[in-house]
Parts: sequence; structure tokens; C-alpha cells
Amino acid sequence: MAVGSVALSVEQMSLFTALLALVAMAVTIGVVALGATSAGRRRLRGLRTDTLRLAFSVVAVSTAASLWFSEVGGFVPCELCWYQRIAMYPLVVILGVATWRSDPDPRWRVLPFSVTGLLVSAYHYQLQLFPEQGSSCDVAAPCTRQWVDQFGFVSIPFMAFCGFAAVTALVLAAGAADRDMTPSTREDARP
Repeated sequence: MAVGSVALSVEQMSLFTALLALVAMAVTIGVVALGATSAGRRRLRGLRTDTLRLAFSVVAVSTAASLWFSEVGGFVPCELCWYQRIAMYPLVVILGVATWRSDPDPRWRVLPFSVTGLLVSAYHYQLQLFPEQGSSCDVAAPCTRQWVDQFGFVSIPFMAFCGFAAVTALVLAAGAADRDMTPSTREDARP
């Protein structure tokens, strides 16, 4: 290592990404709670562009972290990890373009990926919690292998679940905010 360079250890990166996952889950809970009330929906309406930017940030960081874990950390992705990556990676482009172009309704391009990833990561996480049920994953890269175990419950599939949940909630909130607007206020809200 060169003098003055900083490199994250696997343990540091695991802790950092686990904390980010918990923040993503808090954002998800907050967005859902805000969306449950009319006052909250009005507040979300004013944050529409910010919710898309935040969703893009979540997928960009999630993608970078998954690449870091496999390429730098040396973790071998299992079959279910690959399915989660297949759902996450396109979202970087989809949400990046949606944010850049101020897409009025990216839900139908985002939700198929985010909801699929949410379901796969939920299944993968429960498979890690209850490994005795068995799976059809590869013996060389078993889906029950837990590369990260922070706070006794945060693993990579849990982190993916939090990311997909946050993206799903944020994109639904952005769409709901847009749906609640009248055509004249939609034009006023565009940058």
C-alpha cells in the first residue's frame, strides 16, 4: 500500500454498508409513514425530484458496494446474489436517466426491477436465516453462506432488501406525488 493511501478492510466496508442499509430502511419507513397521511403526501409532493435523486443514490451505492465485495473483498456471489445484481444494476441507468431528464413517471420502468429484487433478496435472506431448508444453489457458492454478519442480523441479502425497499418506496412516493398534482402544478414543479 502506498504511503498516505487509504484502503477499507472487509470489516470496515461491511460495517459501513450495514449502517447504510439501516439508513435505507429508516428512509423506507419514513417515506411509507409520510405517504400514509394527506399532509405527508403534500410534503412528498415538494420533494419529488429529491426522492428520485435519493433513489438513484441508493442504487449507485448498492451497485458500487456489490462490486467492491466481489472484486476487492473477494466474496464469490451465489446464484441468488446474481439475480439481485441483475435487478439492481439496470436501475443505475434507469434512475440516472429518469433523474437527469426529470422523468414524470419512472415507476413502470423501475418497479419491475425493484420489486423483483426485493422478493429475491427477501427469499435469500430467509434462506440464510433457516439454512436447513436447503436450496438448489451451487456447492462452490452456496446461497446460505453469510459473508457479512453485522449486528447479528445484517447480511448482504438483508442490505439488498433494504436498498430495494428504499428504491421502491421512493419511486412510488415520487409517482404518488406526481399523481396528486393537477396538470398546472405539475408544470410549476418542473425545474
